[in-house]
Amino acid sequence: MLDVSFKDKIAKDPRHYQLLTLSTLLAYGIASGIFEISAAQIVGIFAAALSAQYLGCLMNAVRFEPRSALITALSLSLLLRGDGVAPLMMAAAIGVGSKFMLRLYGKHIFNPANIGIVSMLLISQTIMPGAAWTTPGQWGTAFWFAALLAGVGLFVTYRAARFDVPLIFLGTFAVLIVARAFWLGDPLAIPFLRLQNGALILFAFFMISDPKTTPDGTLARAAFAGTAALLTYILSFHFFISDGLFYALAFVCIVRPIFEALDPAPHYHWGDSIKPIRLPRISPRHRKHIPAE
Repeated sequence: MLDVSFKDKIAKDPRHYQLLTLSTLLAYGIASGIFEISAAQIVGIFAAALSAQYLGCLMNAVRFEPRSALITALSLSLLLRGDGVAPLMMAAAIGVGSKFMLRLYGKHIFNPANIGIVSMLLISQTIMPGAAWTTPGQWGTAFWFAALLAGVGLFVTYRAARFDVPLIFLGTFAVLIVARAFWLGDPLAIPFLRLQNGALILFAFFMISDPKTTPDGTLARAAFAGTAALLTYILSFHFFISDGLFYALAFVCIVRPIFEALDPAPHYHWGDSIKPIRLPRISPRHRKHIPAE
């Protein structure tokens, strides 16, 4: 039988719930035939992600920890498509490698899956035309699916003490697109349909809410999520960039130290107990360097 303390650790770590949810989504997409990704591409993504994680742990002399790399691989399998196996492997290697190479105050700067996607989108627009693209259309706009995904996402983000991030992001984005509909005289069915997109829900609950790349302070997280929503709206509706939400998250991750400086708080560690949301209290920033997880 499993030791009680070991079972408690499993229950407290939100990565296990995230792994289960993302694995189920990928299995459903493959079984139903709505995901256009080959077995070789999936294997390539996982191989590159785990290899990069192993190499990073080896070079930093820390214990090999596969869970975050598996989450990155699942996210890329769900959201990114490529012209062959190599572009997807590159995205996985870049994403996981960034955790070890791009760090500040003991935290990695970018969400691994997000920076892997953004990097490959930029590469495919410059030196490798058409190499990779995202998959917003494969998810459809079924209300039941969006509601189910949001419900599971709320549970996962609650376990990670980050449920405020997707709610603020989606709430701000909803206000902006509904206001736009009123301004243009469009029916409200149009913005409501946009909010039911599975890719948007997946992004909100399983990417931008990553506790290792969001601010630790309550008000800092609110500013982080609200700014990401505003940038997503601007890039999507004023610059007509279909992948605006991924670029928006990459940008707010770069400026995250500004938010954290205004609302310092201790770093989050996987398995931390769920704590109530508190108003910020000015205190010295904890700069203990912890390994990439």
